Amino acid sequence: MSRIIREAFDLWRECREEFESYREAAYARAVDATNGALLNDRGRRAGVDGESLFMGSEVRALAYASPELVEHWQEFPRVTFDEFERQWGQGHEDEWRGVA
Repeated sequence: MSRIIREAFDLWRECREEFESYREAAYARAVDATNGALLNDRGRRAGVDGESLFMGSEVRALAYASPELVEHWQEFPRVTFDEFERQWGQGHEDEWRGVA
């Protein structure tokens, strides 16, 4: 494997690990804020895992989220991996350019 590809995979893994830590903290904060009421009736009937609302599409998350969770997300927005990766990358640009 080339050095460039190996370094890219290492960076992606680092970003993914930081996102998982972020997502777990966001989930725990939402559970506390909603007293565990993450799912609406439709989500409960469908057997949706509340934690899965913190991954994947916003359309799906909003379709199954409780009103309490939607309100929580208004104060603490739900961040997808794509958005986290973009922000994470912006925070590391100087480092990658050798400026830091």
